[in-house]
Amino acid sequence: MKFTAFATSVATSIVLSGACAGALAASTANTPPAPPAAAAPVAARPAASASAGSADANADTAPLPPPSSAAQHLYGSAKNDILQVRSLLKSGRTQSSVGSGFLIGTSNLVVTNYHVVSQFALDPDTYVGEWVDTGGQRGNVELLAVDVLHDLAVLRVSRNGTGFFKIPEQLAKLTQGQYLYSLGNPLDLGFAISEGAYNGVIARSFYDQLMFTGPINSGMSGGPSVTVDGAVAGVNVSKRLDGELVSFLVPARYAQALLKRVEDQKKPPTDFTGVVAAQLLTHQRAMVDQLLASPLTLKPMGPYQVPVRESEQMRCWGRSTVKADKPFTVDDASCAMESAIFVSGSLQTGQLSIRHQYLRSTSLDKARFAQLASSSFKNEHFGNNKDTRLTGPQCTEDFVKSKNLPLRAVLCVRAYRKFAGLYDFALLTATTDQGLMSLQSRLDARGVSYENGLRLSRVFLDSLSLAPKKTAAVAKPAKGGAQ
Repeated sequence: MKFTAFATSVATSIVLSGACAGALAASTANTPPAPPAAAAPVAARPAASASAGSADANADTAPLPPPSSAAQHLYGSAKNDILQVRSLLKSGRTQSSVGSGFLIGTSNLVVTNYHVVSQFALDPDTYVGEWVDTGGQRGNVELLAVDVLHDLAVLRVSRNGTGFFKIPEQLAKLTQGQYLYSLGNPLDLGFAISEGAYNGVIARSFYDQLMFTGPINSGMSGGPSVTVDGAVAGVNVSKRLDGELVSFLVPARYAQALLKRVEDQKKPPTDFTGVVAAQLLTHQRAMVDQLLASPLTLKPMGPYQVPVRESEQMRCWGRSTVKADKPFTVDDASCAMESAIFVSGSLQTGQLSIRHQYLRSTSLDKARFAQLASSSFKNEHFGNNKDTRLTGPQCTEDFVKSKNLPLRAVLCVRAYRKFAGLYDFALLTATTDQGLMSLQSRLDARGVSYENGLRLSRVFLDSLSLAPKKTAAVAKPAKGGAQ
């Protein structure tokens, strides 16, 4: 297949979506916009709601368990340095999103999540940031630095901390099962503290996160999670909606590094869109290099051999649709990164996925099967020109031969309107060698450079082939046996 450059236009536009006091956006897929407030990236499947009639009749009158003395002490000591961070529309100062943050030492610097400030970071002409403390004081915020890859930001506010929250050079060492305490403003109901346990480092995310077995609710994003001694262990960032008390923290060392960057910079950037774009380009280089550091694993699907990648960051799943009333069968193998980089409520990127579908039939004639395979190929979606985040797809189609396998291949490329140098690539292929079977494969690379998009596409295309034929062993007569 001939890969050629596309002329792509780059325009502007991006907005954050959210839900009440901190929306929960999917970490592996884009979700529809929700009602107002700060978005926290989380896993895609929502938790099931409880039945209205299942609660115990005495539940409303039963006393709540008292908080531990450690939690009471920590909250009493820390409450003056916890802030609510709000994103407001400049026109009318209407609240658009809500998160949390915390003052560092006795300075006027605040650590929070990037996704809490993403609206006024990317669209400062429309949004402005505001802080509110537990005493009701408030003021504007100044954005000093962002780390979109680890979902962190540093702000400057018009008041100083009391010295409770510190991120020293020597960070606290955590042990499995150790109690941690997360602080923030859940659901915009008021400042609160929740208890849980540290349960190790999660490696499935491209960047390390800490697993916190405790409640982190919407609006607590950007708040601190501390040890019983008050040492900052991490920053609240997200929770799983398909589990019970499965929450995540950004390790304190990333906040430490971002504060150091603020200390060394002479003045804050005037355009954070360019900063975010540069960080996303750094991410895609590491992501693609890691994926291609070793040859892709080749798996058999019928008479074909298909490339996959199984790793800590990329998981593979398979299924087969065998039904007695269907004249064809489809085997499906899919691999995808389990995390993406949150850019805004409408855009998550920096992610790779691979999919293979093997269609076959024993009861359809060749013409009807060809129509079925062609319909499946044409149903693939590559986006449209109405997307405000990306240009319309520019595609090229060709019939090629990969090793010993003839293929129909379509390559589509879309440019990011607001982040120069970033593209989404989609490569779709279909075999043309058999009358009653078809292998259709797809590679999606979101948020990559043009060069890396072509690089991935070539490797993927070159890895598709017919499976090696098994040679039958020739039996040799034993010595002295009958001739």
